[in-house]
Amino acid sequence: MLERQKNNPQPTSSHTNHAAFLPLKAFNFFLYGAIAVFASFFPLYLQDAGMSKLEIGTLMAIGPFVSLIANPFWGYLGDRMENTRRMLILMLAGTLVLAQFVFHVHSYAMIYLAMIAFFFFQSPMFAQSNTMILGYIDGSGRKFGGFRLWGSLGWALTAAAAGFVIDRTGTSPGMPWLFTGLLSMTLLCAVILPSLRRPAATSTVAPGGFRKVLTNPTFAAFLLLGVLVSIPNAMNGTFMTLYITDLGGSREMVGWAVFSASALEAVFFLIFDRFFRRRLGFMMICLTAVSVLFALRWYLMSVVSDPMSIIYIQMLHSVTYAGYFYVGTHMTSMFVPDSYRGTGQALFTLSWSGISGVAAGIIGGWMFDNFGAPMMYQSGTVLSVIGAAGFAAMGYTLYRSGRQVPVAAPGKQ
Repeated sequence: MLERQKNNPQPTSSHTNHAAFLPLKAFNFFLYGAIAVFASFFPLYLQDAGMSKLEIGTLMAIGPFVSLIANPFWGYLGDRMENTRRMLILMLAGTLVLAQFVFHVHSYAMIYLAMIAFFFFQSPMFAQSNTMILGYIDGSGRKFGGFRLWGSLGWALTAAAAGFVIDRTGTSPGMPWLFTGLLSMTLLCAVILPSLRRPAATSTVAPGGFRKVLTNPTFAAFLLLGVLVSIPNAMNGTFMTLYITDLGGSREMVGWAVFSASALEAVFFLIFDRFFRRRLGFMMICLTAVSVLFALRWYLMSVVSDPMSIIYIQMLHSVTYAGYFYVGTHMTSMFVPDSYRGTGQALFTLSWSGISGVAAGIIGGWMFDNFGAPMMYQSGTVLSVIGAAGFAAMGYTLYRSGRQVPVAAPGKQ
């Protein structure tokens, strides 16, 4: 059998990565651009359709709720298929088809059903796209941030352009057409990417290994604290656009706010590529600092009085999100062996946007409706402070005990 593998080797990242670099960058650009349009303008689309803040929050919470099932399902399927690219093509095609139902149903019950199916395909795409990037750059000497920054550029530039277009065409039909076009370009890029399979030595999923990752106390604490920090971030992602329009801002201003949030994200990814160190102590310092900046950001959001101020405050997103996302992605890869790479990134995404997104949509919508946006952001400040204290305490405890990250190695689960 070993001889057969030697004579007929499976394509691996080392065979394909150089041919994949350009379409991989384009894939990230269009994927993040499409989701930027959906995340930024779909709440306005629903508000124009007559929904209240609580109804919008509850509807948007479907995505994180469905992701609690969808992320483990697609992560496990990707680990079994050993072909993340092929799986992403399936997810993109499903999202594209189901989006047409989301935009063309009119009853409240039907849009809920359509959104459940839509989010089953869409919600795990970021986690699996990260897995695909890591697979293509494996052994190439390239760094993760150099490819992920194209997603930041896509998010920022597309949001600014979409705001200009939607301000003139309205959320319908402008928003559905933009989302469909960008998602179609993403699917095309995925199709032209060269095939990617894992090396045979790391593709076997050993039973019981994932359970050991889940029961690792340091990693579990990281995920739980991440939920606290990410709840207010998810609230902001859902309701920031509505906050701007409530303060008298235009749709175009919404686009510039989203652009402001991501314009410098690419710069910070490059900075992390340059100075990041895969040491647990350094990671804990980064997470503590990012959580403090999150708390500052939500406090400033709670005291604004005009929509233009939100555009400036959103600039803090570039360092807060980029910092937590970058550190979290690498920390997850330290705990999870290659054979569980897709499942591990899915678990990280669940903590960042799954559980926290459900709480943010329902609780945030209720607070916005009953107490206003300032109170919602003040609660986010408190949660971020608790998260910062937790990361600092965890880092100090690990430093005093001299413990290191127990990395799970392939074949030694």
